[in-house]
Amino acid sequence: MLETLFGGLLGGVFRLAPEFMKWLDRAGERKHELALLNAELEFTRVKGQIMQQQTEAVMTVAEMDAIASAVEEQGKTARAAGKVVAAISALVRPSVTFAFVIVYFLVKLAAYLLALEQGGDWKEVLVSIWNKDDMAMLMMILTFWFVGRVWERGRA
Repeated sequence: MLETLFGGLLGGVFRLAPEFMKWLDRAGERKHELALLNAELEFTRVKGQIMQQQTEAVMTVAEMDAIASAVEEQGKTARAAGKVVAAISALVRPSVTFAFVIVYFLVKLAAYLLALEQGGDWKEVLVSIWNKDDMAMLMMILTFWFVGRVWERGRA
């Protein structure tokens, strides 16, 4: 009787063994499918980034072409308008610079005179009225006008 019981249990185990093996195999398949899906998702993400960068590059090229076209049209318009308009156009940057320098000078002069009226020593007022921001502004203007011309001559 013990042999019958043991035989029945052993037969049940052997009958369940293939089902257990199928269950393990399905678990492995699910892990494999999940890994494939994750790899596909990563590939799609990278592909999307590449497409976005390509789109940005195309847009940048289009913007540069539009700017070049606008500058070319502006040059044609200036040539068509004549030498007077071209001369006025050429004076815009220097005029703005000179106007800025004059206004800047007047503001500094007003600050200097106010400080003197309040009893400040002229040497101390001059030293305190010129600061690092003023030096940066001066260097920016000098660089724009003088270094820029050196570069322009070098390219010509």
